[in-house]
Amino acid sequence: VDCACYTAEDAASLVPLARDATSTVLISSKAVYVDAAGHHSNSPVKPDFGGPVREDQPTVAPGYGDYRTGEGYPANKVAAEQVLLDSGAPVTVLRPSKIHGPGSRQPREWMFVKRVLDRRPVLLLAHRGAGVDHPTAAANIAALIELTARRPGRRILNAADPDAPSALEISRVIARHLGHTWDEVLLDGQNAPRPLGRHPWDAPHPIVLDMTAAAGLGYVPAGDYATTVASEVDWL
Repeated sequence: VDCACYTAEDAASLVPLARDATSTVLISSKAVYVDAAGHHSNSPVKPDFGGPVREDQPTVAPGYGDYRTGEGYPANKVAAEQVLLDSGAPVTVLRPSKIHGPGSRQPREWMFVKRVLDRRPVLLLAHRGAGVDHPTAAANIAALIELTARRPGRRILNAADPDAPSALEISRVIARHLGHTWDEVLLDGQNAPRPLGRHPWDAPHPIVLDMTAAAGLGYVPAGDYATTVASEVDWL
C-alpha cells in the first residue's frame, strides 16, 4: 500500500515491488476528476459534475511539474496512476475524497471541534451549510484495501463513506457527539460577506463519489460518517 506516491517518478520506483507483490494499492485522489468545463476540485472555479462521479469520469491530463501546487497535484497523480496501471502488475488505484481519521495532518473537523471547546453559543455557516464534498474515513479506505488484497487486479475504484453529509449535518454530528448545542446561523450570499462562515465542505455543487464499482466487488464499509468520525473527534 503506497500512501505517498505523488509523481510518475515515485510510481516508477514502486513498479519492481508491485511486480513481486500479490496485490498493490495506490492511494490517489478524487482531485483528478474534471467536469465538462475542465474544472477539478483544486481549480479556482469549482467543478459541477451534475451527479455522482464514477471512475470513468474524465480526468486532468498527466503532468510532471510541481505536485505541491493546486494544478500540479492532480496532474501528477494521474501520471503516477498511469505508470502503475500500464506496468501490468496487479494494481488497484483508490481515489478517496476528503479523508478523515485519528492522527490526520489536516483535520477538517477541527473547525467544529475547536468551536465546541471554546463553548461558542453560535455557529455561522456559509451558503446555509448546504455544501457537500464527500468525506472518506481512513477506516473505510482500510476496508477497501483489505478487499482488494483478497481480490487482486488492475482497476480504479472510488473510495468514500457510504453517505455524503452536508456541512450542516457534519456540524450537528460533531456537536451532538461532544454534547454541545449552539444556535445555527445559516448565511447566504445576500446577507453576509463571502469569507464569513466558510468551511472545508463549502462546495457550490455537490461532489459525491459513486461507490457502485466497489460494492460490486463485495466492499462493505466500516461505517458511515457519524460512526467513523467519532474516533477522530475524540482524538482532537
